[in-house]
Amino acid sequence: MRVAVINTQVPFIHGGAEVHAGNLVDAIRANGHEAELIALPFKWYPAEVLLDHMTLCRMVDVTESNGVRIDKVIGLKFPAYLAPHPDKVLWILHQHRTAYDLWAHPEFGDLIHDPLGSLVRDSIINADKKWIPEAKRVYANSVNVAKRLKMFCGIDSEALYHPPAHAEKYYNRCFEKYLYFPSRINRLKRQSLVIEALALCKNNVRLIFSGAPDDPRYLNELKKRADQLGVAHRIEWLGYVTDQQKIDLYASCLGVVYTPLDEDYGYVTLEAMLSGKPVITTMDSGGPLEFVSPGRNGLVSEANAAELAECMDSLWGDLSKVESMGCEGRELYKEHNISWDHVVEELLR
Repeated sequence: MRVAVINTQVPFIHGGAEVHAGNLVDAIRANGHEAELIALPFKWYPAEVLLDHMTLCRMVDVTESNGVRIDKVIGLKFPAYLAPHPDKVLWILHQHRTAYDLWAHPEFGDLIHDPLGSLVRDSIINADKKWIPEAKRVYANSVNVAKRLKMFCGIDSEALYHPPAHAEKYYNRCFEKYLYFPSRINRLKRQSLVIEALALCKNNVRLIFSGAPDDPRYLNELKKRADQLGVAHRIEWLGYVTDQQKIDLYASCLGVVYTPLDEDYGYVTLEAMLSGKPVITTMDSGGPLEFVSPGRNGLVSEANAAELAECMDSLWGDLSKVESMGCEGRELYKEHNISWDHVVEELLR
């Protein structure tokens, strides 16, 4: 079977969605099929550009290539998943969030601030409602994404979990005295909340952040705030790290802190579980809550600095709890039957 995976990508930005698409192509090939990634360049500003993108995606011909039929198309992200094909399956990573859940959070969204924002938002929602159902089957990459799709568009989908990249390489080495926050430096990931909590910790908690900033200005804001709170000396900013460096940082940390706002899925949670490390997250973090069982393999806080600080102190002061939660995390991962073979079987059946 010849399979085209169609996705959008912001040029020069390579994050979880891009890794996801590449891994899917590799998994399809490993199962004996031909597979190719079709990545369409994406720009979201000014708002009216989104209308052009949707039109372009409806005009893209992915039925054949070089005179040879493409048997199946798998659509991942907006608006690439709108491209027509007679045998199309969607595995939605997320819709255009600033038109949906982030519309209610203007501090994180941009569309609501654009003069044409409301018009463009309506067009996006109407396009999703009209053209997503033309797919043969619709999957979401998490229960959280499936809930949004049902809430905003009335469309049913099935959650289909997949493993993080290099899942087989994660391991547990020891429990050193630092908490680890691996993620792009991004306002939606809310590193700022963790810094505020660090200032309220009763113990001398140390934090290591890794990940490149989407916007260097936000990183500068974070460092300035840490200075103001007097906790800069307890924070290490590593920036971009290699996959192996990240795996080793997981292996040696005491636990993982991950506090995004309404995350779609979140590899961080799964990577921590594979590393045998407990996860601290928040009640509004979305995807991580599908895997973190409070008190069993992690802790769940309200999204405020005071409660988050209590959770961080709790892990810092109880190594036996940390080790027990880490073991539970590994077992919970196994229970979810997360594998690429299962993903390919579902998408191609």
